Amino acid sequence: MRLASIDIGSNAVRLLLVNVFEDGGQSIFKKDSLVRVPVRLGQDTFTNGEISLTRGENLIKTIQAFKNLMEVNDVQGYKACATAAIREARNGKVLIQELYEQTGIEVEIASGQREAKIIYSNHVEEQINGKQSYLYIDVGGGSTEVSLFHKKELVATQSFPIGTVKMLNKRVRDEDWDAMKKMLKKLEEDYPGITGIGTGGNINKLFKLYGNQKEHFVTRKALKEGYEVLSDYSYTDRIVKLGLKPDRADVIIPATEIFLAIMKWTDMEKIIVPKIGLSDGLIHELYQEMYTRKITEVFEE
Repeated sequence: MRLASIDIGSNAVRLLLVNVFEDGGQSIFKKDSLVRVPVRLGQDTFTNGEISLTRGENLIKTIQAFKNLMEVNDVQGYKACATAAIREARNGKVLIQELYEQTGIEVEIASGQREAKIIYSNHVEEQINGKQSYLYIDVGGGSTEVSLFHKKELVATQSFPIGTVKMLNKRVRDEDWDAMKKMLKKLEEDYPGITGIGTGGNINKLFKLYGNQKEHFVTRKALKEGYEVLSDYSYTDRIVKLGLKPDRADVIIPATEIFLAIMKWTDMEKIIVPKIGLSDGLIHELYQEMYTRKITEVFEE
């Protein structure tokens, strides 16, 4: 079957199409395509407190285009989720209602904790060393989610209102940094030797630029050196010389700062980059719900 997820983020809106196969009792997820549109809702929310008419219209046009793509690709189910830019905007709920009325697409406005739960739906704990501790890190435009696995068990998860677009607009409070630092240093004390697992477009790009391509990780040392290079380049040079997209060339600096802060406070030496995130988590959640419903229907017959 073919499933879809829509991630309405603070920086971009994404449509992910995935084919799911059953093979010997195992579910295989194969990404078909990913469409990304830099609507940048957070630029409005984190500066003016609400989303402008123009960006709201752009969002609705984008979702309508995504709906058309889902129809022509014979998608059998979808999940759509909006994060920090929508939930923190004064007119966020009104915009999502208008979006539904014009497109028929239902969108969940997720809390920070809900974001962490969706990301956890990727079941990354099945792919890691059962004897070690891993910190799952997702850095977005409006928030950062961290979840700690110890011996494959989720033992702590927290969302912080610290994001790349917020940092660009100087909307991150000192007390939010202090809260993140306090939590992470406590985790480092309780679970020494933490390895990171990073998700999101920024860490994927940082990995591509400075990571170990064979073993799919980027070290703290490499990130520090990369940060110095990125900081020396102008915004235009990051686009021309490094090949970054315009809406990535600015947020990649604060994203690196967030990752480096997390690595410092947890004494982390490297971050594994498996190229999964919120969109993938939505797909896994949707499939699990459809599979459970299918099993229930069988028993009811």
